[in-house]
Amino acid sequence: MGATNQFQLKIKSALNPDLKEEQVMNYKKFLSYRLFFTCVSVIMLLVMAIPVLAKDNTPNADGKFFCTTMNCTITSIAALKACFSKAGDAVWIARGNCLNLSDPEAREECEIEAKASQIEGWKSCVDQFEARLQVCASLGEAPYDPQITSADFVNPSEIGHTITPNPYFPLTPGVTRIYKTDDDETITVSVTNDTKQILGVTCAVVRDVVEKEGEVVEDTEDWYAQDISGNVWYFGEISQEFEDGELVSLEGSWKAGVDSAKPGVLMNAIPQVGVVYRQEFSLGNAEDLAEILSLTGSATVPAASCNGDCLVTKDFTPMQPDLVENKYYASGKGVLLEINPETGERVELIEIKTTQ
Repeated sequence: MGATNQFQLKIKSALNPDLKEEQVMNYKKFLSYRLFFTCVSVIMLLVMAIPVLAKDNTPNADGKFFCTTMNCTITSIAALKACFSKAGDAVWIARGNCLNLSDPEAREECEIEAKASQIEGWKSCVDQFEARLQVCASLGEAPYDPQITSADFVNPSEIGHTITPNPYFPLTPGVTRIYKTDDDETITVSVTNDTKQILGVTCAVVRDVVEKEGEVVEDTEDWYAQDISGNVWYFGEISQEFEDGELVSLEGSWKAGVDSAKPGVLMNAIPQVGVVYRQEFSLGNAEDLAEILSLTGSATVPAASCNGDCLVTKDFTPMQPDLVENKYYASGKGVLLEINPETGERVELIEIKTTQ
């Protein structure tokens, strides 16, 4: 019996017979993404095999073979293949769990939902792939491999004292910024006196705690370092999410130097409009980027305001292509405002406190 007929039989035996047409359409989507996955795999193999198959297997003018000049694109293809595999693994686990349901109808419905979940997973993989290709178009094909030397970074405890902080992202110890969201969450961001050694660099530890109705829902420790030129680098984070007081996720956590993760620039010393840069790089886990939109933005929030001199960025990630934030930075203050341009949701700075 053909795969399509088997799928239709499952639908007929499901709890809701009205799902038949929708599920058949889902199966067609499944076949489409499977074909897409196969085509991408073939393309990747061909691209990587070009230097071997070519009669004249000589390096180009830069001393590199063709495939090594497409680092960003091939990285995107590799991430796509990994994403497809992850989605496939998840559906097999789900189907295994379905087999342990004693009710036959519930089991059949469970399998249909598992397959639909895989389709959604593959769609997400394709969306991420397309977003990564857009990043390649902005950044170019060169490998992302920042060279980190500890001597190029300052002592975090001296920032704000003997060392001038980056004006848009000041890491002065003892300063706490409190933000409020539209859904009444309170976000407390504190530059602590603690430090952490990463890749030989002494990083400042910044604590970011999200509370709702007095209960902690997220507690993050970020690791930043300022170099001697004034650029602020992001070396990783440990992100903890809580539900009813219980730790439920560490998703998005990463540390430079672990599992090939690399630091990125959180804020340049001399920002320039139009520049796109990586803020972090842990492939398939943390891939935030930013683009500087303006140096003449305006914003007003309870704690401060800027009139024509705010730095405005577009923050985005190929991990969630539909999620975009605009951030407004005021010199000497840091982040004043975050806005979701799609929904209009705001995160506003309401207070700045100094404890030393």
